[in-house]
Amino acid sequence: MDASQIFQGEPDNYDGVTVTITEPMDASKIFQGEPDNYDGVTVTIAEPMDAAVFTEKLRASLSHWRQEGKKGIWINLPIRFANLVEAAEGFRYHHAEPDYLMLVSWIPNTRDTIPANASHVVGVGALVLNKNTGEVLVVQEKSGYFRNKNVWKLPTGVVNEGEDICDGVAREVEEETGIVADFVEVLSFRQSHKAFLNKKSDLFFLCALTPRSYEIIEQKSEILEAKWMPIKKIRRPAIEPEPRDVQVHGKYLPEEV
Repeated sequence: MDASQIFQGEPDNYDGVTVTITEPMDASKIFQGEPDNYDGVTVTIAEPMDAAVFTEKLRASLSHWRQEGKKGIWINLPIRFANLVEAAEGFRYHHAEPDYLMLVSWIPNTRDTIPANASHVVGVGALVLNKNTGEVLVVQEKSGYFRNKNVWKLPTGVVNEGEDICDGVAREVEEETGIVADFVEVLSFRQSHKAFLNKKSDLFFLCALTPRSYEIIEQKSEILEAKWMPIKKIRRPAIEPEPRDVQVHGKYLPEEV
């Protein structure tokens, strides 16, 4: 018998056979997504769509993905299509960027293991030491908790997305003071919680740098003054930092005696 001319069934333990009749899914009726390594799928919406059509197509897609054993379903929704958020039944916000929203849904009846949105910001502080003179680069800021308090501090900042710590700390030094410096090493780091928007945690890295230039050019928008301070004049601050400000900016600050 030609096997192509008969149904292929699944035998059971009672001399029976179960035949499942399936029809191929019409690809035009479901979203085409990019699979990942965790049995998930990411769909990027690239063109305008009526909300009702979107909902119907999403329902068909979810049914298809369940049959395939998919788990986390992600929808990359450009801001211009934000009208479709409400139509994405069963999805929740995961994160947002300037040009898109990311929605997500865990579709199997198992524990949801989708990771949370980015939980930390990364801050850096720069100990720029001129070994020839025994001086350290310090600044006074125009804004923030220490404004108008005559407190000197090390240059600090936040690492940009995709930027290495060593590059970020050197960039911050040059932006704030005009000093070009080379990263040497990480001296210490600490973690604090509810440091940003009273929710995100903060990882702060104190780094040592060696200067290649010495002429200071302050960043007028943020820095009131910058200077080279003899290391012997640096001590722990007489003014106690406000705790959250310390967490956000990593300010264990020197103050001139």
